[in-house]
Amino acid sequence: MDTFQLIQRLAVALAIGLIIGIERGWKQRSEPEGERAAGLRTLTLSGLLGGVWGALALGTGVWGLIGLGAAFVGFTGVVALFRYREMQREGSFGATTVIAAMLAFALGALAVLGDPRAAAAAGVATALLLALKAMLHAWLERLTWEELRSGLILLAMTVIALPLLPDRELAAWLPVNPREVWLMTIFIAALSFAGYVAIRMAGPGLGLLLSGLAGGLVSSTAVTLNMAHLARGHAAHRGLFAAATVLAGAMMMLRVMVVVAAVNYALLPLLAPPLALGVLTQAGFGALLARRAGDAKKAAPLALKNPLDLVPVLQFGALLAVIMGLANGIAAWAGAAGAYVLAAISGIVDVDAISLSMARLAPERLDATSAVIAILIAVGINSIAKVALASSAGGMRFAKLLVPVLIATLIAGAVGLWLAVQV
Repeated sequence: MDTFQLIQRLAVALAIGLIIGIERGWKQRSEPEGERAAGLRTLTLSGLLGGVWGALALGTGVWGLIGLGAAFVGFTGVVALFRYREMQREGSFGATTVIAAMLAFALGALAVLGDPRAAAAAGVATALLLALKAMLHAWLERLTWEELRSGLILLAMTVIALPLLPDRELAAWLPVNPREVWLMTIFIAALSFAGYVAIRMAGPGLGLLLSGLAGGLVSSTAVTLNMAHLARGHAAHRGLFAAATVLAGAMMMLRVMVVVAAVNYALLPLLAPPLALGVLTQAGFGALLARRAGDAKKAAPLALKNPLDLVPVLQFGALLAVIMGLANGIAAWAGAAGAYVLAAISGIVDVDAISLSMARLAPERLDATSAVIAILIAVGINSIAKVALASSAGGMRFAKLLVPVLIATLIAGAVGLWLAVQV
């Protein structure tokens, strides 16, 4: 390592200490000078100190590493002593500052001895976690035991069970890859959980329109049913409930694009234009309905089930396995026509499973155009099914607000597909 590279790495070590020190210093800015165990300057110098000890250990073999370890232990002892005295004076408990100082030193050494980019990324992650203390604690207060249990079980099944699942199709008559099915199931559950978290963190004062947007990430069908029930009981705000339903449908289409892009990015040039026009159409109608309905006052939050609950996750996994197996067999036996029929049937219940299956089939077992058309059929049928559901649960007056949106969306999607094929 030449002098210029060494100076660069020491600069990274200094920057790591600085970013951690800025966060700690900002938190302790109200304390008088000299009454902080480790603030901005101390943590900045700690990062540089780790880099210097890393530089001293370069090319010195085992003894250099032993010296670095001894320096780290001594440094930790000094910081812990001063932090102990500070806690005695304040009558408090906490090891965060000591850990932050240890990380500044260790990441400074890593920046010189190892990969400086990895060290810098870890430094930013450290500062971010320190800064998010209040938000993380608030999230933990709202976290229920059922949510924690579901997440832990799902994590255990992913980390422990996933490596044990065979990474191949089970048989010629059962063309399903268990590991692939489970990975896709986890992906959909994580995407749904993002919307669920958005609603949970917004709290009981969540607005209806935000409910529709965030709820569309979890289940646009659930949003439609919920809004339809509200519309039946609160006819004066029927337009606002319709707006939230339409926005959930727009978010569903965005969700399909994300799902397909994650599995088969090559389909996006054909899939994005029709879905994007559909999203814009629904977003425009949603804004128009919301404006006509008046002020979007706060209302009761959506009652959505935790998408990481084990039962719905396993149910989706089973549905996905069945649809993937049928898709493989039908594509081989009946080609595109069979895929369209399967998409129409699947779309009544769910769009994610058929979207994943079609994206996986293209282009080896099904051409890209046919796969995209099948996905669009599922999205269209699902949209029609939700309007029918809205009519049943919310009444014809509520459904009449959604029918023009549905027609315009289907036309926009057809135009988008035509444009994509022409290009």
